[in-house]
Amino acid sequence: MYTLVVLGGGSAGETAAARVAAAGRRVALVESRLVGGECPYWGCVPSKALLIAASRRRQAGSSHELGAVGEVVDLGDPRAAWREAVRIRDIRAKHLDDSETAQSLQDEGVEIIRGDGRIVAPGVVAVGDNELRYENLLISVGADAVLPPIPGLAEAKPWTSDDALTSVELPESLLILGGGAIGVELAQVYSTFGSQVTVVEALDRLLAAEEPEVSAAVGDVLAETGVVVNIGTGVDRVTADGGRTTLHLKDGTELTGDRLLVATGRRPRLEGYGLESLAIDVSSGAIPTGNDARVVGQRNVYAAGDVTGRFPFTHMANYAGRVVAANVLGQDAQMHLDAVPRGVFIGPPVAGVGISANQAREQGRAVVRATMDVGETARGWLESEGGVLVLNADAERGTLIGASAIGPRSDEWISQVTLAIRADIAVATLVDTIQPFPTVSEALFPAYERLLAQLRSSHAC
Repeated sequence: MYTLVVLGGGSAGETAAARVAAAGRRVALVESRLVGGECPYWGCVPSKALLIAASRRRQAGSSHELGAVGEVVDLGDPRAAWREAVRIRDIRAKHLDDSETAQSLQDEGVEIIRGDGRIVAPGVVAVGDNELRYENLLISVGADAVLPPIPGLAEAKPWTSDDALTSVELPESLLILGGGAIGVELAQVYSTFGSQVTVVEALDRLLAAEEPEVSAAVGDVLAETGVVVNIGTGVDRVTADGGRTTLHLKDGTELTGDRLLVATGRRPRLEGYGLESLAIDVSSGAIPTGNDARVVGQRNVYAAGDVTGRFPFTHMANYAGRVVAANVLGQDAQMHLDAVPRGVFIGPPVAGVGISANQAREQGRAVVRATMDVGETARGWLESEGGVLVLNADAERGTLIGASAIGPRSDEWISQVTLAIRADIAVATLVDTIQPFPTVSEALFPAYERLLAQLRSSHAC
């Protein structure tokens, strides 16, 4: 009998399995692909390796502007640079070899079982002819890229992000369908290395989860690297001819490229795991969980990561895995989901946490907003880098509820706001917090001051 059986060895499963095993309990992790999940092999790690290479290339090209060199640097053949970037990417992704990760888990006491796991009855998971009996079950099987139902799309054999992050090809022209995080990141990568990139987003702005000011700034950043952005129109149909793909947009525009990348989202994996054996309701398109990570209607069955349809981030999966482990070990752990940070790692990076002003208003909350030009900080001025910060506060409580930013190192200093929301720190206290000089995080201070002035004004009224 296992204390915990984990279906799916991604970030959530790996974290939970290791922690429960470290407590001396018997744990089995069932994985049919690579132990470690999407992130190290097809997601975060290879994409960030390419984004770092692209960032360094852009910095080298503009290094004369800050006096690092005396003249414009010749960056050489972009295809040669791409080959080197891909070589480093594949090293960082361990050439899709999970043996080191699997061995590390085994060294911690986790039993790795390779194969397709299926729930065959309450308390029993089958892997081939092997039946695993469990006290607790964690379902963390992840999600798959989704092809939207556009006529001709499947026949055009587009790339998914998995393909784009494992291919050695640098297409002359690349069409990207979807202006979310994946689409925006890969647009900047491929454009930096010389592809002619066009992004098509049906919504009226990129990165719709962020504030409009940040979305607009992202469009400007992409334009600076040569990306063409089409927003506010969907795709009517797709045709492929002679190795090239054409998007026929609903507004009559036709866009043709050598490659098409579809980055329109991912869907939780729900089929083939025997969820019906536990009567788990997946009518929402995901496995529903409470804040204790337990599956709704279940006592000893948990779900974590992308399969839950909530916050599809590696750090969120790790967090949920920690909560699962704590509860399996008899603690009363809960997830706090009002301060989940997010990032888009372009240059400069985008970061956010909490909810937008519109989301707050939809909840019936009174909101005050403040914005700040990141380029007005001394550090932004010194480095010739700008950006924008938007803060949202609850007008009644006087505390932060959300932030959205684009600017140098925003993916790091957003942690200050994450902590402020999680700890429910009053804006009046945040104003009295000293930011080191000269740092980009100084952008927070004037934004806090503006929020506080609005809060006092609204209370005076």
